[in-house]
Amino acid sequence: MTIEQLSIFVENQPGRLAEITGILAGADIDLRAMSIADTADFGILRIIVSDTEKALHTLKNAGCAVSVTKVLAVGLTDEPGSLAKVIRVLSDNGVSVEYLYAFITRKEGSAYVIFRVEDTDKAEAIFAMHGVATAGKEEIYAI
Repeated sequence: MTIEQLSIFVENQPGRLAEITGILAGADIDLRAMSIADTADFGILRIIVSDTEKALHTLKNAGCAVSVTKVLAVGLTDEPGSLAKVIRVLSDNGVSVEYLYAFITRKEGSAYVIFRVEDTDKAEAIFAMHGVATAGKEEIYAI
């Protein structure tokens, strides 16, 4: 099962990230996970939030360039080797990872990894065949 991630274009200017996170805070939207990748001129902020539709609407109304992407969330035991095992499952089955980012939860010993892969449906089926559970939005958004 997939979850929705927001990708926001962020100009490399002082205060721009503060502005975007402030917009979300002002709308009472909680950040669950985030990653930012940058170039010399701009960055792409990728976020998982408590209310995707509200965040999308709020950011667009504020003039932000934002898009929605389907990603996979995998729950892991927070211990050495857990991520390596999951990535090996994808690799052994010919699925390339475009990017990923991880976050821990309030539940001790638990972590999640957000995966963007070349073929989400294939990766989801491979995970299921290998007993790797994907998390749904209710699980991720409730953390």
